[in-house]
Amino acid sequence: MKLHLASAPGAHWVTGYGQGYVLIDAQRYEASLILLPDRVIADWAVASVSALTAEHLAALLPLKPELVLLGTGSRLCFPSPAVLAGLIQCDIGVEVMDTQAACRTYNILAAEGRRVAAALIIDT
Repeated sequence: MKLHLASAPGAHWVTGYGQGYVLIDAQRYEASLILLPDRVIADWAVASVSALTAEHLAALLPLKPELVLLGTGSRLCFPSPAVLAGLIQCDIGVEVMDTQAACRTYNILAAEGRRVAAALIIDT
């Protein structure tokens, strides 16, 4: 699916997605990543929700998001509460959804000027 958004200059946007990839600013990514309005962190070393650890999400803490959208791949799958606990303890909101929903939600929240991070698991 291709997305269209009137975007602010300098911000990163999801411009499309499909099975096994996400387009950010029209650049194709085929591995899991972290997306914020001011940066893209490619090759986030998470292949699936079952492989996700608290340490993977702890990498988001220095980025100081107010909300993390966890895209769990092509299907919605909730990680264990222990995996999310570090973010919650730091008063960072967490929403779990499939990766396509996380992409759409990211664009909306980023357009509102929110400090949102999308941690996107890309199914391979």
